[in-house]
Amino acid sequence: MGTVDIRVLIEALMQQQLSGDQVALLQGFLANVEQPGQCLRLIEEAAGRPPCPRCGCQRSHRCGQASGLQRYRCVVCRRSFNALTGTPLARLRLRDKWLHYLQCLIESTPVRSAAKRVRVAKSTSFRWRHRFITALLRTPRPQLSGIVEADETYHLESQKGSRHLNRPPRKRGGKASQRGISSELDCILVARDRNRQTCDFVTGRGPVTAGQLLKHLKPVLAPDVLLISDSAKAYQAFAKHAGITHEAINLRAGIRARGALHIQGVNGWHGRFKTWLRRFNGVASRYLANYTGWQRVLDAAELTAPKQWLRAAVAPA
Repeated sequence: MGTVDIRVLIEALMQQQLSGDQVALLQGFLANVEQPGQCLRLIEEAAGRPPCPRCGCQRSHRCGQASGLQRYRCVVCRRSFNALTGTPLARLRLRDKWLHYLQCLIESTPVRSAAKRVRVAKSTSFRWRHRFITALLRTPRPQLSGIVEADETYHLESQKGSRHLNRPPRKRGGKASQRGISSELDCILVARDRNRQTCDFVTGRGPVTAGQLLKHLKPVLAPDVLLISDSAKAYQAFAKHAGITHEAINLRAGIRARGALHIQGVNGWHGRFKTWLRRFNGVASRYLANYTGWQRVLDAAELTAPKQWLRAAVAPA
């Protein structure tokens, strides 16, 4: 659209009596209009002068530009790279639409709606969703301290999107063939301290074991934590082996809390996650860890703008 057309459009809008909703819609459109090259500038600023992704050498020199990004050549291995080489965002195109798509992630927009809104293919929308989330989750997990609540929730395993199933297909989601916790359920372990720092892990199928707790939970716990869980035997064995203080809440006996000892914080996170997940009409088990991480980022409410999401996704891990 040329300058004359823009002026005609502005004059036409000035002659109209716009409603409050129309003004808000126009303001939202203008707020999402990005200057050409803004995404590239944000990438360069967030990544800085990256080390060589192949040998890790910090010494490099400039080696021209490609697709708007500065390229570097490593002094040691002589390979060239840019700020996105070796990251989940490498080789993704249409960078002028990334910020618009990140707004869709902030709003938890489904794949098809996001594709229509950003004007990309459905396959591109799905690929971008998981590439951006994977890039965000490269940051180290926080250290949990003080009183730490831990509990697991379960999600029916899904082979959505698979070309070949290793079981008979279910109709409309279906349900597990066995009652209770079985190998048909994916286990999602969540630990959360009273500072609202949260760690989540997809540990596998079936009930959580002491070995899985040692593998996933121990590295994120401070040595002097007070671990609170339900009365599952796996937590007792884990606490004894890890040498940490442990208190169990006997939920089966109807005990929900003993003063400050409860697991209501982590159970609240479970409830918010399951409510949020329903909008996607089922997710594949192989992507479940991405969705728990996505919800963790949204629940923390530390990244609220597309520019913040892009900086976090590009920043060195």
